[in-house]
Parts: sequence; structure tokens; C-alpha cells
Amino acid sequence: MEQPSPPTSLPKYLAEGLPKQDTETLHEIRNYVEALIEYHDQSVDTEELPETAEPVDESDSAGSGTVVKEKVTCGDDSCKCASGDPADMHGPYLYRYYRENGTMKSEYVGKPGSEEG
Repeated sequence: MEQPSPPTSLPKYLAEGLPKQDTETLHEIRNYVEALIEYHDQSVDTEELPETAEPVDESDSAGSGTVVKEKVTCGDDSCKCASGDPADMHGPYLYRYYRENGTMKSEYVGKPGSEEG
């Protein structure tokens, strides 16, 4: 059997280093890689969401992550929303919180009840 070729996207130090490992080490590496994939793909826990975020049962076109209804500030210090008082904030808007490479991120989905997303 011929040695398999590494994917072209694999960094050179891995493409050259992995074939030099013994079978036991390769099994350990595979287990570690599987654990990393699971960690990167884990869903966002509701305790990690901002306090003002209210999870909703709507799903968006991406179908992964947690969709929440959230009031936000616009970033303009002269706007009434800058006070942080929920009554003065903009929205609510729908955001999807998800993980990408282990980092929690969010994206705008639309307004509640709209067909955006």
C-alpha cells in the first residue's frame, strides 16, 4: 500500500510531521482532532448569551446556533440608546449566536415576524 497524500490545505509542518509519528501517536492525534472538532462545533449555551438576549423558537436558514430576540445600541453616543436602558434601546431584532472555530459569534437574522434570513 502506498502512503496517502496529505490534503493540499494541510500546513507543511503537519504534512511532513504526521507521517513520522508511530501508530499509537497517530491514534492519540486522531482522538485529539475529533475532540477539537466537537469543541468547535458545540452549540452556544444559553448562559453564554448576553443578558438582554431572549432565546426564541424560530430557526433561520443556516439552521445552526441559537436564535435570540435582542435589543441593541447603535453605537452613537448621542443617541438615547446609549443610556443602556432597555426601554431606550433599538429593536428587538433577531440574532443567531453560533460557534466558528471555537469562538462564539453572532449575526443579524431579521426582525421578529419578518421573513428575512
